Amino acid sequence: MQKYKCLVCDWVYDPDVGDPEHNIPPGTPFEQLPDDWVCPLCFVGKEDFEPYDE
Repeated sequence: MQKYKCLVCDWVYDPDVGDPEHNIPPGTPFEQLPDDWVCPLCFVGKEDFEPYDE
């Protein structure tokens, strides 16, 4: 699945890991994150992320 990188702090959302701090289970694609989900490090919204390829 596609990873996404925060444009503000460079944190990478990895759908294989999810976001345990926000109760997002592993296997959740970025597109299915709730609209009010925010970056766990800098708290910006999904609009401040872009697709990321390692």
